[in-house]
Amino acid sequence: MKSLSRLLNPSSIAFVGGNECAIAIRRTLELGFTGTIYAIHPKRDELSGIPTLKSVEDIPGPVDAAFIAVKNIPTIEVVRTLSAKGCGGAVIYAAGFAETGNAELQRQLLDAANGMPLMGPNCYGFVNTLSRAALWPDETGLEPVPRGVALITQSGNIACNFTMMMRGLPVAAVFSIGNQVDVGMHDMVETLSADPRISAIGLHVEGLPDVPAFARAAAMARKRQVPIVVLKTGRSEQGAKVAMSHTSSLAGADTLYDALFERYGIARMKSVSAFAETLKFLHNGGPIADSRLVSLSCSGGEAALVADMALEKKVSFPPFNAETKPRVAATLNEYVAIDNPLDYHTFIWGQPEKLIATFTEVLKGGFDVGLVILDTPTHPKMKPDSWATTARAMAAAAQATGARAAVVATLSEGMPLPLADELSDLGVAPMMGLDDALTAFEAAAFIGRNWARAEEPPEMLPPLTMGSEAHVFSEFAAKQMLAKHGLSVPEGIVCPAGDAVAAAERLGYPVTLKVSSAAIAHKTEAGGVALNLRTAAEVEEAASRMAELAPDVLVERMVTGAVAELIIGLTSDPQFGTALVVGAGGILTELLKDSVTLILPTTRSEIERALRTLKVWPLVEGFRGKSGDQAAVIAAIEAVARFAEANRGLVEEVDVNPLLVLKDGAIAVDALIKMRTP
Repeated sequence: MKSLSRLLNPSSIAFVGGNECAIAIRRTLELGFTGTIYAIHPKRDELSGIPTLKSVEDIPGPVDAAFIAVKNIPTIEVVRTLSAKGCGGAVIYAAGFAETGNAELQRQLLDAANGMPLMGPNCYGFVNTLSRAALWPDETGLEPVPRGVALITQSGNIACNFTMMMRGLPVAAVFSIGNQVDVGMHDMVETLSADPRISAIGLHVEGLPDVPAFARAAAMARKRQVPIVVLKTGRSEQGAKVAMSHTSSLAGADTLYDALFERYGIARMKSVSAFAETLKFLHNGGPIADSRLVSLSCSGGEAALVADMALEKKVSFPPFNAETKPRVAATLNEYVAIDNPLDYHTFIWGQPEKLIATFTEVLKGGFDVGLVILDTPTHPKMKPDSWATTARAMAAAAQATGARAAVVATLSEGMPLPLADELSDLGVAPMMGLDDALTAFEAAAFIGRNWARAEEPPEMLPPLTMGSEAHVFSEFAAKQMLAKHGLSVPEGIVCPAGDAVAAAERLGYPVTLKVSSAAIAHKTEAGGVALNLRTAAEVEEAASRMAELAPDVLVERMVTGAVAELIIGLTSDPQFGTALVVGAGGILTELLKDSVTLILPTTRSEIERALRTLKVWPLVEGFRGKSGDQAAVIAAIEAVARFAEANRGLVEEVDVNPLLVLKDGAIAVDALIKMRTP
């Protein structure tokens, strides 16, 4: 990993350029930077009160960091000079490099740096309140904090938006890293996760140029127990389109990112508000072991609302246990039904001792998070005092019990910022928006469960592509190749169509008859499949019809008694390498889109967790008196994974569809392989 300590935590900074540098110097001074500032401009006498030097060559010694805001071609010489003077790293504001197709200019920029870390180009830079430095040419609302979250984005405007947040979220630093010509998302994650002042890391990701490097950084952050939340754009269908196989339509680029985030316990958000609220909750205490919640409100409507909203989340409101229920009841009158969510009514409103007593007994109940739903007025005509009493009672109960607690406003304007800061200082998360709060609790439990796993995630291999032009194998050949790695396939014979009856009688009825041709990938649609043939006449008729498609047929022993149909597939991605897809199989694969993607290599425990996420999996576990052979399914998936490992860099697509799951066993009745020749 390249060292970014001097760049991100400088004691001396050079600002090279005009108006953008003047702004950045002002922002740095406003933060209280006490180090040395150099302003460089050939014509101006000063920038924001700092006397200028005419050239970077006039800087008397090495500087820790530089903000370079000149045009792209002059930037190269500035970088070369700074590198020669031992600069610790530079932010490149200028555009017009590889992002506009000018790869040669970008190469010259890297050559000029000669190992000096570069952030950008085409980036805003950063505001790091921990070091009181702002290599940042715009407004910022950030104030110094002793500890907080770090936000990293590839978009300058989104980074700017993050500096304006007023949500009670302590933001320690915001970084806009632009095109990642040198300093990438992985460098930032690895560096920031080593800083004890960073409570959580938030990422806005458009794409990762080096996925294995990011995986290593994510593994390091996980080991250091620094939670990561990501706002990944590009959920719409992209990447591989349907080619030869169903797998290609299921494993687009976005599903591969999901697999990456799941492996390393990175919580993915769909909205900016959920992103912010999740980081806030993680800042105030980190992940949680599970998602068993208890909700308190003085309104039955709010209790019903949170219960309904939880149906869409992976959270629960379990009932009070036998010990807790009477203790809670003893703090309230007989009109209150002791349920979870709990409507404690308004009998104790504005009475801090009674509120603390109720909240304390509730928080003793062993829940992962206790939340009180409370919208505090911020309207100038209203007095918030009695609402603040409730919030402070929750904080007192949390301190008395050591339980994890949150005060949740259903609307963001229902959480006054001074109260939010007060609650956060007391270790209580001040959450804005009920739906986003539930999302945050769900995400914190997801991270907590990931961290609690005994096994370490498997190391991700760099993508590999080799071999000559790819070609498609016949179904029979594909099955034999997979069978060598342990996949169970039906007994079968390939023969001319005229010999189909003899082959069927040799195998024994009933049989399946398929056209055997590598050129016909989707045999069912072409009329090249006949199932459950029980007589010679049926075989002869089907073989005669298929002879018009291709001269050879595949005759196989018919497999019956399936309780479920699955698909196991492999696909190749230029960033992620070979990926494994498992899902609902058969002719409805693409319609159902019930699938999960795993990055290879994988582990048995990862496969088992993935299977449990499938909607079709209960059919295998047991449904209406029928169940399938779970061990056989896992063995089949591992066989396909072994095939991928043995042919790493050669596989383009593999489809095992369907894999018929039986009471005893799992058999691949169709298979397709597209692979390059070594």
